[in-house]
Amino acid sequence: MSTEKPSRADYHREHQARADAEAQRLLARRAELQERWLPWVAQELYQLSPPEFANMVRRELQRLTSSS
Repeated sequence: MSTEKPSRADYHREHQARADAEAQRLLARRAELQERWLPWVAQELYQLSPPEFANMVRRELQRLTSSS
């Protein structure tokens, strides 16, 4: 039984689909929440765990919002 932590690339591959879905969920609330959206998203990101996953969601959200 290995106790090695997965590499960053392995972690990214394993969790990318979930991070994408989470970013889409957050972005879907943008029109509804309007000016309250940014503080709400910050709180949602703060609650995600582990921090590596929260960072993946943050990057995906940034990618999605910069392309819209």
